[in-house]
Amino acid sequence: MPGTKFNFQLANTDGTARAGELETPHGKALTPFFMPVATQATVKGLTPEEVRGGGAQVVLSNAYHLYLRPGVETVKKLGGLHKFMGWDGPILTDSGGFQAFSMGPLRKVSDDGIKFRSHIDGSEHNFTPKLATYNQESLAPDIAMCFDQCIAYGATEKEVHQAMERTHRWAKECYDAHQVSPTGADSGQALFGIVQGGTFESLRDESAHVVSEIPFHGYAVGGLAVGENKEDMYRFTSQVTELLPQDKPRYLMGVGSPEDLVEGVARGIDMFDCALPTRVARNGSLFTPEGRVDITKARYAEQQNPLDETCDCYTCQNYSAAYLRHLFRAKELLGLRLASIHNLRFVLSLIDQIRSAILEDRFGAFHREFMSSYKPADEVARQRQNEHKLRTRIV
Repeated sequence: MPGTKFNFQLANTDGTARAGELETPHGKALTPFFMPVATQATVKGLTPEEVRGGGAQVVLSNAYHLYLRPGVETVKKLGGLHKFMGWDGPILTDSGGFQAFSMGPLRKVSDDGIKFRSHIDGSEHNFTPKLATYNQESLAPDIAMCFDQCIAYGATEKEVHQAMERTHRWAKECYDAHQVSPTGADSGQALFGIVQGGTFESLRDESAHVVSEIPFHGYAVGGLAVGENKEDMYRFTSQVTELLPQDKPRYLMGVGSPEDLVEGVARGIDMFDCALPTRVARNGSLFTPEGRVDITKARYAEQQNPLDETCDCYTCQNYSAAYLRHLFRAKELLGLRLASIHNLRFVLSLIDQIRSAILEDRFGAFHREFMSSYKPADEVARQRQNEHKLRTRIV
């Protein structure tokens, strides 16, 4: 629906958990939602049909990577990012700020922007707020992100404060550039601001107030999930969402483990993205209602049933856990694809369950039940081993 303006409406709240609907130029998306990461205009190993079939409504792509290869002008000439990657639903693009942060010695930050060397060919580039905004306008996603300076966990308060102030200046520059561009705000494209401040309460407060004074279409919580413990991530998420406008969507960047989705929604988050579900899948770490398990373990060698009999994904509907283990042990590419399909469906189904619980005013009970049964790591296997040892001793 090109030409449709961006809009957000809340359908229900249950405590601080929210369910709503985003309207974008490429269709509607029910919130909360999780965005699979299509960094290079593809979710690794999966077709757009498989991603959509798993329940994805919105995908995330990265303007930094597409700027370097194949180039934003190339994508623009080929009809924009939607046509280029064969995805007809909403797309959000990250500006490249986080990628610049992760490049370490390859980049140099100043008040004007970030200079860096390409990880592909070593060529020099200078990202500024205006260029980051232009790149995203050329790609034509439904939601663009402001250029920001993410900073590593453990940085001093002075360093975090300096990065935060740059983020605030860049946010205003991005907003101004987006407002006057015919391919920006006038096209229906939304622009989100990003709150920074590290793990300092006063800085998070300041950033939330400053960024929310700019009338962005939505607001993101950035600079978390970069090394801090879970308790801090949850605490600062709560702190920021309490200060953001109630009528705008909130986006927790780079977060996507099952337990973090549930805890994030409990703290007022509407949108998530992360490469984790598909990344760990390619390493044989799969999600189940009880927690993460390692499909390469010997206990699955003769399991005729699917890994998760309650799962409706293509993998669990058609293959045994034993076969999936065999594919990983044999280093067959199909194993990576089937595992990715499963993990993606697991988190997208979880989000659907969360939304239903909010709409039915039972999210509190859902939250407690999920967190009591789901083990983030492969704790299920350790628990079963301990139970087996105990039974052996008794016998």
